[in-house]
Amino acid sequence: MIILKRDVKSKEMSYDVVVVGGGLSGMCAAIAAARHGAKTALIHARPVFGGNASSEIRMHICGASANMAKPMLEESGILYELLLENKAFNDYFNYSIWDMILYKRIREQDNLSFYLNTVMDDCTVKDNIITSIMAYQQTTETRYKITGKIFVDATGNSTLGYLAGAEYKTGSESKKEFNEPHAPTKSNNNTMGNTLLFKAVDRGTSIHFKRPDFAYTFTEEQLKYRTHGKVSEQTKKYLDEEEIRITSVGSATIDTGYWWIELCGNTDDIIDEYEEIRDELVCCIYGIWDHIKNGGNHGAESYDLEWVGMLPGMRESRRLVGDYMLNENDILENRQFDDAVCYGGWPMDIHTPNGLYDFDKKPSEVYFFDGTYTIPYRSYYSKNIENLMMAGRNISATKMAMGSTRVMGTCAVGGQAVGTAAAMCIDNNCLPHEILNHIHKLQQILLKDDCYIPNVANCDKYDKAREATVKASSEREGFEAANVVSGITRQTESNTNLWVSDGVAKGGETLSFEFGKEYSVSQIRLVFDTNFNYSIKQTQNSKRQKQQRKGVPSELVKDYSVELWKNNSVVFRKNICENHQRLNVIDFPYISCDKLTITITETNGAKDAHVYEVRIY
Repeated sequence: MIILKRDVKSKEMSYDVVVVGGGLSGMCAAIAAARHGAKTALIHARPVFGGNASSEIRMHICGASANMAKPMLEESGILYELLLENKAFNDYFNYSIWDMILYKRIREQDNLSFYLNTVMDDCTVKDNIITSIMAYQQTTETRYKITGKIFVDATGNSTLGYLAGAEYKTGSESKKEFNEPHAPTKSNNNTMGNTLLFKAVDRGTSIHFKRPDFAYTFTEEQLKYRTHGKVSEQTKKYLDEEEIRITSVGSATIDTGYWWIELCGNTDDIIDEYEEIRDELVCCIYGIWDHIKNGGNHGAESYDLEWVGMLPGMRESRRLVGDYMLNENDILENRQFDDAVCYGGWPMDIHTPNGLYDFDKKPSEVYFFDGTYTIPYRSYYSKNIENLMMAGRNISATKMAMGSTRVMGTCAVGGQAVGTAAAMCIDNNCLPHEILNHIHKLQQILLKDDCYIPNVANCDKYDKAREATVKASSEREGFEAANVVSGITRQTESNTNLWVSDGVAKGGETLSFEFGKEYSVSQIRLVFDTNFNYSIKQTQNSKRQKQQRKGVPSELVKDYSVELWKNNSVVFRKNICENHQRLNVIDFPYISCDKLTITITETNGAKDAHVYEVRIY
């Protein structure tokens, strides 16, 4: 009998922008590039989008607000759009619905093609330019050759950059290299470890747990530095309240899983050991649950395991080197870069080198700081591979700085900046480093798309709202109508930047923009208030869930109308109902007008109308 080897199916595809990695940073990069006109592909090795935030791993989305210690630093833009969509349809934090929300947004985006279950495993490079990647889609047994002009490495592990020959770093830089006060005296190759999470539920009755044979055994002494179950007085001796709040993602409850079930492997290559680390983590996670259930009073008598992850979340591996490496001093000094495209505020959170097995140490050294720092555009493109950009935990930063920038909220807004810049590269037929010549334009586009860059305000000369006389039917003191053209879309120390009406009268509350002459306009952009003092993040943490309000934020405008006027007559009217988004964009054919009015008839529960910004183009 002769068996003939069959050929593998192969296809060739071509795009302007190719994003590899479908976590939150890759998603935001791909959506931003596509929205700005670039033909974009998103390549993702997993069956669901979201990376560490997906149903496969279920990590709480942390960001610059540091678990609401700095609420006005909540990330907006595409990430916030996804979270608001989730709040509108997923009030009980179902991870399958969250997966659907992410999938739906990618699927419905114009100019965006996606490849799930597709592993990028090679690339071609000529003269320091990536010309194509090779990828294999396991479900269809298809090998793809995908060409592009700009490539974005959002793999986390810098896999694309590594294969392309991009300069990269691992481990910690020495103190003298960047004069970082908390860096080690000598450089090392330590990396923060991988974690498996679990979910437990209270059944309301006694639940027995039998330890599987493979599970390890842990003692209270070994876990004394790690919050688990009820926070014991012994644990409180070792961790202060701020450390418990930050390092346990605001919770020491039994049901949420523990980030500190973390292992780093036994060699200098955490990527090479991924499978072995996963197997070891499985032994640890069931052993820790056995300790919680059977190793003393941890308040877990009625708790039952509902879900245990099998895909470890990674914190650290390779970091690609760009034209600038963000470092600890930039963070501690709240540095404001001229080429800033996003920001961070999470503390520098450096985990112990041996993870869980460093029983005699706190699981993390947390370096807190006040305020926020910005991240320069120069940290988002490769130093030596000319058409390679990066988004996520692999950006150009030292180990100390990465301890802050690696959290998903910061990664996501950085991803949106990268995707927007990639589309600009296509428009301008240039390479990523050349966008530095257009950095002001990039910053203004990001602000227009509801991103926030500290100390950068809207100064778009094409925005007709900035030239108008703004009036309101009513306003509260400190929340005047003129705030909607302040150029900033959140509260700052110097201004609320928000218009708030004095109630909502029958017939609605109206903002009016009088131009004094005729303009031809075709777009209105509104940013409504969602009250950043309340989190809206998808989470399996019951304590975090209870801190959230049901449904979309009550301050959000729900029903409103837009009217264009000419010579005291309405020439265009658009009604919007059931809104649940912060950023609203209304497009229509060009219309000549001398006044625009926005009438708000209903909110999602607040007694006043709230608007941060109106732009008119």
